[in-house]
Amino acid sequence: MKIKFIGHACFLIEEGEYSLLFDPFISDNPLAAVKESEVNPTHIFVSHYHGDHKGDALDIAKRTNATIFSTNEIGAEFRKSHNNVMAGHIGGKAKTEFGSVKFFQAFHGSGIEGGHACGFVVDFMGKKIYHAGDTSLTKDMELLKSYNIHVALLPIGDFYTMGPEDALEAVKMIKPKYVIPMHYNTFPVIKQDPEVFAKAVKEETFTRAIVLNPGDQVEI
Repeated sequence: MKIKFIGHACFLIEEGEYSLLFDPFISDNPLAAVKESEVNPTHIFVSHYHGDHKGDALDIAKRTNATIFSTNEIGAEFRKSHNNVMAGHIGGKAKTEFGSVKFFQAFHGSGIEGGHACGFVVDFMGKKIYHAGDTSLTKDMELLKSYNIHVALLPIGDFYTMGPEDALEAVKMIKPKYVIPMHYNTFPVIKQDPEVFAKAVKEETFTRAIVLNPGDQVEI
């Protein structure tokens, strides 16, 4: 499984014929490592409707006919312009060609009236990925320990989401094999040193922290 960090909360994860794109904030992201036209996902995940997460989702989906996953009200907005949408509710799970997608609780504004922000637990070709979206630390994260998460993608920027200290507590709850920090340094208000977070993870858990700069890729 190849994981490429595009920047902010955007990742491209590939295995075999499938390519998953999370929170594609690309065109307006000053730190984005690629252009919107350079990504060709089969599936797109949008954790909520804020501009720095939905980003280029619709334009990319129209170009590639990728399936968009999001929560119900957000999915309804996408369906106005794109038919290939799977919109679920928190706690629900959808079966897919590559495995499954579970919509997980996230505490954050949705960016749309009546909608919910979410995280995703994706069973991707037998490996579990947790993309937290934007969220605070929550006690619900303890439930993820039973999922045997292979890699957790967690925000550390603080201010809008949990910061490094709370993200460390999330790692202790989830117990993933790997954790990759995200949602930091895009704007001054979320400036963080990811290496400090990675050092704390190494010292206090058995999880391996991987710090990726925009454009970096790792195979795990």
